Amino acid sequence: MKAIVITEFGDADKLALKDVPEPTLSPGQVMVDVKATALNRADLLQRRGFYPPPKGESDILGLECAGVVSALGDGASSLSVGDRVMALLPGGGYAEKVAIDQRMAIPVPDALSFTDAAAIPEAFLTAREGLFTLGRLEPGAAALVHAAGGGVGSAAVQLAHDHGATVIATAGTAQKLELAKSLGADVVVNYKNEDFVEIALDTTKKKGVDVVVDFIGGGYWEKHSKCLATAGRCVVIGVMGGTSGEVNFGQILRKRLQILGLIMRARPLEDKIAITATFIRESLPKVANKTLRPVIDTVMPLADAAKAHERMEANLNLGKIVLSVADE
Repeated sequence: MKAIVITEFGDADKLALKDVPEPTLSPGQVMVDVKATALNRADLLQRRGFYPPPKGESDILGLECAGVVSALGDGASSLSVGDRVMALLPGGGYAEKVAIDQRMAIPVPDALSFTDAAAIPEAFLTAREGLFTLGRLEPGAAALVHAAGGGVGSAAVQLAHDHGATVIATAGTAQKLELAKSLGADVVVNYKNEDFVEIALDTTKKKGVDVVVDFIGGGYWEKHSKCLATAGRCVVIGVMGGTSGEVNFGQILRKRLQILGLIMRARPLEDKIAITATFIRESLPKVANKTLRPVIDTVMPLADAAKAHERMEANLNLGKIVLSVADE
């Protein structure tokens, strides 16, 4: 089968489309003929040698996919050949075929294209886990969502809005702010020339936000500690602003703040199965009726994976960048 491989760690030009062996099916797994996959920032880190796959998993890039079940492993009885599915992956999405545990398969609603479906698993499952499991976001509470023009950020804005929370969203361009507003953000903030701390406190009448969805890390903790409400939760999903920062533990104690880390790829399979089941039960019907929707920036052929990586590294994408692997 064809797949994108990393010829050596480095820039995007180190990606190449090559022939590789097809995956083999273990008991309880199904084979998926991949129609589309999508980029995540973890792919950029892995390409540079900073984010290896979990032990025993494919070293091919790609943390999500959408496609058609083409074969069943021993004991795989919950799916049939021909079923349209999407899934969160530990790796292997930038390829024509991938083997997944049958319990990780998410049915693709009839009205959804494979291109749209490929942009859902990583963004929406991560956003749900951050907002509701770790963040414990309640209706009527307030959430601060950074990187609202990206995949996880745009999903988090929609999920928090649909949940009845007040949503304050940050981004760095007028186009991304407009997108966040259209997805349900109550207040949008251009982090380049506006103070999100001041705006968050004004919006919440000085109470502060209950949950922060943080892609920045150490570089923003001081600001987050000021705009979080008493007993507020900062859910760290990324560290684009650095892995370290000064922490005032006295303030954490006084305000009973929590800093919570979220990573999906290295989670045990049983955790991811449970997260998938919750998404199917609580959010998939809203994807089917288009209350929740993936935001697609660009669709490129698999062979153009290097160009897709360059676009994401330049921070040009508005939503998800999708790689088309095969015709719909």
